[in-house]
Amino acid sequence: MESLLTKIDLAKDDMTAVEKKIADYILSHSTLIPNMTTKELAQKTDVSEASIVRFARVVGIDSFKAFKLALVKDLAVTETTLTDFNVLQQKDTPYDSFQKVIHVNKAAIEACAEAMDKRELEHAVDIFARANRVVFYGVGGSSTAAIDAHYKFTKLGYAATTSPDFHYMLSLIPHLGKSDVFVAISTSGRTKDVLELVRFAKKKRVPVIAITNLDKSPLYREADVRLCTPNVESDFRIASIASRMTQLTIVDTLYMGLLHRKGEGLIDRYAEARDEMVKLRR
Repeated sequence: MESLLTKIDLAKDDMTAVEKKIADYILSHSTLIPNMTTKELAQKTDVSEASIVRFARVVGIDSFKAFKLALVKDLAVTETTLTDFNVLQQKDTPYDSFQKVIHVNKAAIEACAEAMDKRELEHAVDIFARANRVVFYGVGGSSTAAIDAHYKFTKLGYAATTSPDFHYMLSLIPHLGKSDVFVAISTSGRTKDVLELVRFAKKKRVPVIAITNLDKSPLYREADVRLCTPNVESDFRIASIASRMTQLTIVDTLYMGLLHRKGEGLIDRYAEARDEMVKLRR
């Protein structure tokens, strides 16, 4: 598949003078663009903000926000070819791989800001703040985020649950209700086991929060609240590297948001657990 940067380069001959100016800057400073606003890029290229928006449409993308997400995918996947099988054709040293992992993870985390809807995030924290029991479910690479969320929410005092066992989760859902939360974690939003449990939870009127790619996937459509991750990996991949990082970033964000909501009441409990750990080390 043709990368976005290649597409821009090939289309330059048919662009206006203003569009060429924007294209040249993007091609020369591609790694800076995902962190820039339309205003900042307009200032750098000495054009109007409207010209930046029109440029995105010229290359077939509806908005500058969507353009930046597409560019992040280009930088994190196409350019470094870290998460697909092309990596096997490169003669990287372990330190080369280390540098690429840093680049990919950093780009993925920075792209999270563009994919996240502030209102959806605030809505999710409100739901968690009222919840009695929280259940996390993810399979494959997404199970890492579910386990991490289970651990963190237990520290917050919730009756948190997770399991990779589909049948165990199936038997758990009938015991949930409106005051509980089911969190479905899936990069693609199309994993069958995840969708089956989500639909069962909705029958029980359990609020469903999805951590999934910014895409109109079945999980995106089914969820009550959508905490979206950027699309930073190809389907033909050897590991969930960048996508796992985006999921963990959202889990950490929820944890911190609820830590602030619960306030100082948690400090004594944290201290009690820490003191007991210190005793066990002796």
